[in-house]
Amino acid sequence: MSAKSNHNNSNNKWQPATQVIHAGANHDDPHGALSSPLYQTSTFAFSSSEQGSRRFAGEEEGYIYSRLGNPTTNELEQRMAQLEGYEAAAAAATGMGAIAATTMAFVKAGDHIVVSDAIYGCSFALFSELFERFGVHADFIDLTDTELLASTIKDNTRLVFLETPANPHLKTVDIDAVHAVIKNKDIRLIVDNTFMTPLLQQPKQHGADIVVHSATKFLNGHGDVVAGVVCGSAEDIATIKGTTLKDMGATISPHDAWLILRGLKTLDVRMQRHCENANKVYEFLTQRSDVKTIYFPGAPDHSAQKLMGRQMKANGAVIAFELDGDEAMARYFLDQLRMIKLAVSLGDAETLIQHPASMTHSPYTPEARAKAGISDTLIRIAVGLEAAEDIIADIEQALDACKAQWQQSA
Repeated sequence: MSAKSNHNNSNNKWQPATQVIHAGANHDDPHGALSSPLYQTSTFAFSSSEQGSRRFAGEEEGYIYSRLGNPTTNELEQRMAQLEGYEAAAAAATGMGAIAATTMAFVKAGDHIVVSDAIYGCSFALFSELFERFGVHADFIDLTDTELLASTIKDNTRLVFLETPANPHLKTVDIDAVHAVIKNKDIRLIVDNTFMTPLLQQPKQHGADIVVHSATKFLNGHGDVVAGVVCGSAEDIATIKGTTLKDMGATISPHDAWLILRGLKTLDVRMQRHCENANKVYEFLTQRSDVKTIYFPGAPDHSAQKLMGRQMKANGAVIAFELDGDEAMARYFLDQLRMIKLAVSLGDAETLIQHPASMTHSPYTPEARAKAGISDTLIRIAVGLEAAEDIIADIEQALDACKAQWQQSA
């Protein structure tokens, strides 16, 4: 229902640092605009009633209505498809809009799906509550156990869904190993690649049929958009766009697509700084006796080390840790921070920190949180772009204040 792109998406030999700037760029702007034009319009006029009929019938290419397609949105979709190595992509109003539209497009009542036991809280709620209401059952399992996965697969299994690294405690999954279990079955493998971005991990190379992102996070990078993206084969994306995404109305606004296009241009340099800062924060945390456990792909004993260089290119910028205390101590620590913002997102210029059990993963039941390893003392920090020394200094003063408070109360 939208025009075939006039964008240049043919140069797949570019390096990712170049692709984030040039992939899918519109070179046909009549005014020669360097920046991508923003087509801030809800609808598109037809030259005649016959043209309108032909476009609705799919007999003529062209734009109709921005829920069905928009030039600015199309450019974002082309860029993301090239970055992830797929044929096509669809942009959505939110990350959850992308996940819901994608998964709902390929299941019906009576179907079964397998989901990683560690995923974002709203994804968990979607699969455990909404899907169940409509007769689609989800089994949440440890996808690092391929024997368990094989025994969980049923004749009516249609999807396997996972995050790697997982939100919030950075559990990693070997995508190749999961794909090996299901590759000869009529099952789609869907991977949420939000934490890594296509610069640090490309699930398609390891057998993923579809990749989803919360574009709110690193892809945009400025904390001023909520959006999602799904990448896959031309056939799968056409199904998603033509059914669930269109009919649920979860499509992105042109302005938000334009903001993400702007953010993508600096993704490579931002990810380098994010990762460098995260490594420094991790090293600091290892030196603190009041930090009991650290979950970080860069840790020598983390399962991600087996995937480095093969599946993952870097550690990412999210760290989870537990203090040597109780939930009250964890909350007191969060309240002592001065520069670091207590907020539930990641990938922004600002360093953000939050308490998963009561915030992002509150949709989990206590039993499900325990199974997923999300304790009441777990803290998640998304390391930003500030000077690493300032991030560390703020954490240090909050830890010291926390330590002094508990020594006094003892």
